[in-house]
Amino acid sequence: MAFDIYKTKTMLAAVKQMEPVHSFLRDRYAPTTDGDIFPTDEVLVEYKDGTNKKMAPVVINGVSGITVDRNGYETFRMEPPTVSVKRPLTVDDLRKKGFGENLYSEMKPAQRQQMLLAQDLVEMDEMHTNREEYIVSKLLFENGYTLDQYVDDYGKTGKPYVMKFYSEGANPATYTPGTKWNAAESDKMADLHIMIKMLTTAGNAATDVLLGADAADALMDDAKIKELMDINRYDIGNIAPQLMADGAALLGVLNVRGRHINLITYDGTYKDEKDGEIKPYIPAKSICVTAPGVARGLYGCVTQMEQSTGEFESYMGRRVPRYWFDKDGREIQLSAKPLFIPRTKNPFISAAVLV
Repeated sequence: MAFDIYKTKTMLAAVKQMEPVHSFLRDRYAPTTDGDIFPTDEVLVEYKDGTNKKMAPVVINGVSGITVDRNGYETFRMEPPTVSVKRPLTVDDLRKKGFGENLYSEMKPAQRQQMLLAQDLVEMDEMHTNREEYIVSKLLFENGYTLDQYVDDYGKTGKPYVMKFYSEGANPATYTPGTKWNAAESDKMADLHIMIKMLTTAGNAATDVLLGADAADALMDDAKIKELMDINRYDIGNIAPQLMADGAALLGVLNVRGRHINLITYDGTYKDEKDGEIKPYIPAKSICVTAPGVARGLYGCVTQMEQSTGEFESYMGRRVPRYWFDKDGREIQLSAKPLFIPRTKNPFISAAVLV
């Protein structure tokens, strides 16, 4: 039996073997495990309160014990949004020299088609990663996200996909400084301390401060912060900038009343689909206090029609390819159904610290 590289199962195996595209926010704060990939259209969303703060009751001798309730948690079945991108392949594409290909290449159209297929899958995987990075950035800074759902290639949109992880009228995972960081009288250490306590008193961890570009400048230019970061003999902190993975940088470690907090900037950007502008994933004038692994990346299965059988098939995976052809040409498509959720309630606190 001939080996067909264009069958979905064959391409799916190839996609799983591809070197994954790394992204800082998604990989550090919302990783995915094998148990987070579901065989159904819907995924099981579970999140709970932070660490148990209850004390065991003291009882009189002879009493068998006091009944206590279990920590509450919430469970939902939800269908993730569908993220999908496709790219056509025409006769003209097969006739043209490919990028990096020798000017006098003798590559045959069938070989060039396979080469373009591999290139397209890599580039579309990067597009998916950019979308997931965007979703995680919104999760961290807004405790939810709103995604436009497109109807056609001309930018027409339908009902937006809205996901928020709070029931209050306003996002409770925010903090408003009494004095913005532009002002000389601002107390940045006090602001950070309050934000950290908002997390730790609820049982959530606080180890990282994500700083937008302008917020980072304001913090590092603060005279009090500079002085504290220079007093190494008291272990108040240290300035030791170093590059982290995927465009992030560790500016240093700050001791905030006994808690060593990583000061992190991230220069990752995306192209806004509405206005075409390049924008940062982290808002320039904002910060977020959180910790690694506070969220999860879940994936539902993708259901699509197979051309070879004319039947609908469902596939598990973070990326699901599809190859299609007709008399006008061929196309390759890459789809996913990602849903990024917090592990506990409000495990991040964001603040707009600059005017």
